[in-house]
Amino acid sequence: MTAETDHDLSREPVAAHEPSPRSGSIVLVLLVAAGLVAVAIGLMTLGRAQAQPYILGILAVLAMIGLFNLFAFAAGIIRFVDRSLDDPVMGRIADHAFDGLAVTDPRGHVVYSNAAYLTLTGASGPQDVRPVERVFIGNPDVSEAVFRLLKAAREGKRQQEEVRISGQDGSHGRWLRMRVRPLGTGKREAKYAVWSIADITRDRERQEDVFQELQHAIEYLDHAPCGFFSVNPAGELAYVNATLANWLDYDLAEIGSGGLKLADIVSGDGASLLSAIVAVPGEVKTEVFDIDLRMRTGKTMPVRLYHKLAFGADGAPGPSRTLVISRARDERSDPDRAAEVRFMRFFDHTPMAIATVERGGNVVRANARYAKLAQGLGLDSASKSIFRAVNARDRHLLIAAINQAAENQADIAPVEVALEGTKERWGQFFVTPVDAAENDAEAAIVHMLETTERRALENQINQSQKMETVGQLAGGIAHDFNNVLSAIMMANDFLLNAHKPTDPSFQDIMQIKQNATRAATLVRQLLAFSRRQTLRPQVLDLGDALSDLTMLLRRLIGEKVKLDLIHGRDLWPVKVDVSQFEQVIVNLAVNARDAMPDGGKLIIRTANVATDEAGKLAYKGMPAADYVRIEVADTGTGIPADIRDKIFEPFFSTKEVGKGTGLGLSTVYGIVKQTGGFIYVDSEPGQGTSFHIFLPRHHAEPEVQVEQPAAVAATNGAAKEAAPAAAEAKPRTDLTGQGTILLVEDEEGLRALNARGLRSRGYTVVEAENGVEAMEVLEEQSGGIDLVVSDVVMPEMDGPTLLKAMREKNPDIRFIFVSGYAEDAFEKSLPEGQQFDFLPKPFTLSQLVAAVKETMTKQG
Repeated sequence: MTAETDHDLSREPVAAHEPSPRSGSIVLVLLVAAGLVAVAIGLMTLGRAQAQPYILGILAVLAMIGLFNLFAFAAGIIRFVDRSLDDPVMGRIADHAFDGLAVTDPRGHVVYSNAAYLTLTGASGPQDVRPVERVFIGNPDVSEAVFRLLKAAREGKRQQEEVRISGQDGSHGRWLRMRVRPLGTGKREAKYAVWSIADITRDRERQEDVFQELQHAIEYLDHAPCGFFSVNPAGELAYVNATLANWLDYDLAEIGSGGLKLADIVSGDGASLLSAIVAVPGEVKTEVFDIDLRMRTGKTMPVRLYHKLAFGADGAPGPSRTLVISRARDERSDPDRAAEVRFMRFFDHTPMAIATVERGGNVVRANARYAKLAQGLGLDSASKSIFRAVNARDRHLLIAAINQAAENQADIAPVEVALEGTKERWGQFFVTPVDAAENDAEAAIVHMLETTERRALENQINQSQKMETVGQLAGGIAHDFNNVLSAIMMANDFLLNAHKPTDPSFQDIMQIKQNATRAATLVRQLLAFSRRQTLRPQVLDLGDALSDLTMLLRRLIGEKVKLDLIHGRDLWPVKVDVSQFEQVIVNLAVNARDAMPDGGKLIIRTANVATDEAGKLAYKGMPAADYVRIEVADTGTGIPADIRDKIFEPFFSTKEVGKGTGLGLSTVYGIVKQTGGFIYVDSEPGQGTSFHIFLPRHHAEPEVQVEQPAAVAATNGAAKEAAPAAAEAKPRTDLTGQGTILLVEDEEGLRALNARGLRSRGYTVVEAENGVEAMEVLEEQSGGIDLVVSDVVMPEMDGPTLLKAMREKNPDIRFIFVSGYAEDAFEKSLPEGQQFDFLPKPFTLSQLVAAVKETMTKQG
């Protein structure tokens, strides 16, 4: 350590542009040491007594010098300096650096600068050194950059700027790179800023030269007589030369901004060919493709591509380099080339996937549609076997067909198989043999047409036809079957009247009655599925309707299942048939109960669904509109995926034989559809099932109209149809009456029973087999006819025609139609304004007599 004085305490770094002289000297130290030794020897020559005063004096002087140094060091007059600061190597590195270096204190004064800094700033000597901001003051090209550097220096941050200094007298300017950073990380050192200035003019000139060369190269490439493009792994066009852009009628700026993909300029499925190259890690592949490019106007042009693609060590593809040669001229100049171009167009633009394969199934050549198919099936690029495109369960069929082709067999039958992949897809393969003399490598040509959509459409049509057929069957047999049931129920009523409850046969007669009623219920369910039942819709608040059903539902589902009813706020009104809506909820609740044998939770939730929300739902076939949704959810076993699409089919049931008719959900489906609503199911095995019913919102404005008399009169009949048991439960006290009734029925046995029942209640009954006979009876009857009870479907003259003919002769004649068909099936054939009652088959004796009594009394 050495000591030196410092009279400027505020400037700690040495202000110099030359190395500071080394303080202290070894010669001086040796001279001082030699003097002290000489004095000590001289004193030893003296006697002890004589030398003692001199020794004390020397010690006193040394003590005074030491004491003075201690005070000077404490006051800062003397300090100890690290010898490393005087290292000549470190000092010369900074002083003779190519970049100008300067250190400024917190006040912005330069406390250190090297020779390069003086040269770059134009200073004549150390006394003329100036900080950076004063050097470039007044220069508008540099002032903003210097301001940013000064701001960073004050904040103790690093900053770099590159500026151009204009030359004087028209000479070339200079480029300078200026940097600033804090001197150190300490609190005191951070207040000092280290400035660096470097002349980078030559580097800039080199960059400009490289840029000019690059511009020339791009210009040469842009105006080459062939096209060129590059595609990145994402399929985006990274570069297109001007020639190709001109061919395709695109703007280069649009392509350079990443606005185009390869699929945008390649016609058809040609892009799949380029992306289907088999990856080989670390290799570079060049493939030749004849495809069509698509212009911005939509026109196409035939081209040949030389497509070069490099793969990384991991097999990942890098950017491609593709040379494009137009073949449009070949079509006009060379007939052979034109034929080749036409063939390649047919080959690549056919809607069928085409591939030539070896006997082992490996693809030798393929068109663009096959490449797209392979990618759509998720096959990796390394898979070249056509068998990998086929599901494993059907793969043997295609293998057998290709083996037949390899043996040169003709007329190989098409093979329709399931394709590989997560989704269900189907394809039809046509295999044709290749002449072995022409090509030893290729064994067969395989044409493949995807038939997924066709099969889906066929299944949909078959399903629709099946549902329609069942509906037609249900509606068609309803008339005859209801005639049979009516006869059974009428005869059963006669037996009940003739037997007392104590009679041994009474229980058997009651069993017949119960089974006949059950059969009538099944017929009504079939009519509900076929949407041919008679509905009596009315405006309903679903919240109130569901609340009324709560007690019934709790009894149906039992104690093991918890019922949770959640009402939406301010539910919109809907227009439904109350009894049919209740049947929908009851059927769904019973199914949910059966799906939870060990107990669970049944949730019925209602909510409004606005038009915007309905449009966002992923339910097919439901247009966007206002709906009220009823969700019936359970925590049961769920519905397997393979039967989920069949649950609404009639007679389909997962229950044991004898424990279900299979008409529950089909009835629900028919009622909801006939009401104008939609029903969907969400279910996963083991996670429960949710049925979502969407009923259209009812708007009251269109309902302001005069109700037709026919509808008013028919309402009474609907009440009997909806609840036949209720009519029996509350019989009229007096069902007898008087009058002449014309009974028109083509079923002789049923007609006789009905006539017998009406006569037993005091009426005079005249019978007719059909409408023609009824008209004759009307003319022959002298006393007149008070009421006509007629079937609807009859030979020669049906019921509506009979009504029209009788009303022409007697406008006041009263009519009751009875039919196994729904009222809607014949109501459209009636003239407007006609008044009639309707009694659906099958009916009991008490229902028939009650309907006759009510009509006679009301119109009498």
